[in-house]
Amino acid sequence: MSDFWSVYIIAIVVLNLVGCAFLLFANLRMTPEETRSDTTGHSFDGIQERNQPLPRWWLYLFVLTLLFSVVYLVLYPGLGRFGGLLNWSSVGQWQEEVDWVEKQTAPLFEQFAKVPIEELHAYPETRDVGGRLFANNCALCHGSDARGAKGYPNLTDDDWLYGGSADAILTSIRDGRHGQMPPMAAAVGGTDQAVRDMALYVQSLSRPSMTDQPEVAASVARAEPRFAVCAACHGQDARGNQALGAPNLTDGIWLHGARLEDIETTIREGRSGRMPPHESVLSEERLHVLAAYVYGLSQP
Repeated sequence: MSDFWSVYIIAIVVLNLVGCAFLLFANLRMTPEETRSDTTGHSFDGIQERNQPLPRWWLYLFVLTLLFSVVYLVLYPGLGRFGGLLNWSSVGQWQEEVDWVEKQTAPLFEQFAKVPIEELHAYPETRDVGGRLFANNCALCHGSDARGAKGYPNLTDDDWLYGGSADAILTSIRDGRHGQMPPMAAAVGGTDQAVRDMALYVQSLSRPSMTDQPEVAASVARAEPRFAVCAACHGQDARGNQALGAPNLTDGIWLHGARLEDIETTIREGRSGRMPPHESVLSEERLHVLAAYVYGLSQP
């Protein structure tokens, strides 16, 4: 929060306190005219509104509330760089608590870091601790069950864009990934029919029975020679390239949707996916545990 907004909010609070104090003390005494009547002259449904000052104990509570507010504002404003006489802020308190937890848990993570990921994933403690790390850092995209969603990979199967080894998973989490497929409509023919043919060809790689239909077989035959431009990334056998993050097109697993329309959109417009790096968010020991947890999700 900038200094301007800090001053602005503090000024509003102070003005409200002054206004409440003025209203409170301005109404302590009644005028001579008011003292001559026990009612204000207002009535509703036969009920008269009495003209009585606040009880003293109630008045004192208001005064104590105002005094407490002033003391609190002086000690704990917690706005921007104005930390009050105690120099307190919610961010500072949060950081102190984080540092305390880090200090308490550091020995545990140091022990975990000494165990290879291939072995560590089987530890019950890893599933508990790693599960919490996953929930806090990964579940927003991959889901609480790690099964992903459209555009976000399923981490519980054996289909990995960049490799499912322990080192590959750790690299993905620590450094992040940025996948990019360029628009390929022009490269496969440039027409809507050419895009449709290539989409049917790609779809038939995991569903060979589609070619039993004469129309589909004709589209596949037209598109097959043009697949050479796609093979540069996906391979001549269309089984993908984990070094590039190019997916396997023969296994029937589709990150952006398996419908013909989804595949056409992918070919026509391309796709872009980015997983952010976590090296600045988690310590190396925590990354190790999180990688072990993710590695274990797809293990028997």
